[in-house]
Amino acid sequence: MTNGSQDVSRMGAFSTTVAYVAQFYPLWFTYNQSRFATHNRLVGPDRVSPLYHIVVAINVDTLYTSTFLELAAEPVVLTIPETPVTYSMLTLDPYGDIFNSGIPSQTAGTYAFTGPDYKGVIPDGITQVPMPLNVCTLIFRADKYSATGEDQMAEAEKFRKTLRIQTLSDYVKDPSGGEAWVLPEVAFAIPYKTIADNLITKAPITFLKELQTAVASSNTPPMLPAVQRLSEHFDSLFGDGSANLNEFSAGARAGHELILDRYLTHTDAERKHWITFLNMGDWGAQVVERSGITEVIQYGNGRSTAAYYHAFKDETGTPLDGDNGAGYVLTFSAEQIPQAKRFWSLTAYTPESIELIANSANKYVVASYDQPEKGPDGSVSIYIAKEQPAGAPKANWLPVSHGRFNVMLRVYGPEGNVTGEYVPPGIRRIQG
Repeated sequence: MTNGSQDVSRMGAFSTTVAYVAQFYPLWFTYNQSRFATHNRLVGPDRVSPLYHIVVAINVDTLYTSTFLELAAEPVVLTIPETPVTYSMLTLDPYGDIFNSGIPSQTAGTYAFTGPDYKGVIPDGITQVPMPLNVCTLIFRADKYSATGEDQMAEAEKFRKTLRIQTLSDYVKDPSGGEAWVLPEVAFAIPYKTIADNLITKAPITFLKELQTAVASSNTPPMLPAVQRLSEHFDSLFGDGSANLNEFSAGARAGHELILDRYLTHTDAERKHWITFLNMGDWGAQVVERSGITEVIQYGNGRSTAAYYHAFKDETGTPLDGDNGAGYVLTFSAEQIPQAKRFWSLTAYTPESIELIANSANKYVVASYDQPEKGPDGSVSIYIAKEQPAGAPKANWLPVSHGRFNVMLRVYGPEGNVTGEYVPPGIRRIQG
């Protein structure tokens, strides 16, 4: 939204607010999440169900554990155990941009994350990992099943619980400390997306004040000059939020609508109405798209780790709706089945909050590790409906509920046919 040639000082309250919201929207989330989350201590939920709200578009394929790293005071030591389980490690800045930590994939060891200003010495036996920022997010995802469908839940849980992270001073006192915590799912039930959406709709000035606090916090990375000018110009116009309320309120809502629209329209009929981004986590100047990802797939992996395809409409462009007759079918021909080093999965979500859909079967995914049945021609059909269709194997059935919904196809470790040109087949409404 901002660049070096834009004269921010000439922008009025409305246009400044639109640009401000589009630019800084992710910071509202990470700042507020960090206020209630652990710092320098890995934490994960004991289970994931429709109660899990803290992050949108949660998956049920992996065991999560995460933390906010704070490195200003001293280094933080991470110990990764040996494990046969496949896992991914993700490091992001507060905007959701991904950066490479430098820790080799699937490599056990003891590592010390150090902030950009650290000048000290790291003890022998610990590998120093310089980080570009003092505040960032660290997320581990351990696969529940192997690529061939073998249940490795016990090993994944063991891996998650034996990950250790603690400050360097605590590590020196007790290298075995800092074990990850697995907490009841209710601890992850705060619906940040719903809160943000409601604030912008009903109390936009309150949202802007909270966003202003987040932008001014020490969590925010150093800004480029044009971004700094935007922040300062907004502050000068907004003040304490008591003047020009209508312009700021309208600007906040318009900025939010821009974010949603940019995400939802990132598709067309040629792509069978699937939304996908090739530059996940590497947004550059595409700050509106970056904010859209925060709204709909916060903390998504980079494309080399996972490819995401999101559909709100069927192949005709009609919104997906659980009350539409006999439901829907997504059929991959033998050539279209996503090729993955790890797995592929399809999950359904609620229309606005992008949360798991409660259903009597307590079933939230159809995945390659479930070994869904294939047709005689090698195709795989996934049936998306409120009730299991007659003749459809349970492994091929994705339950939904009444009303509108959306689905996300994940391909972890995309390879082979899953390139930038890959488009999943359209979702077809079953006639009946």
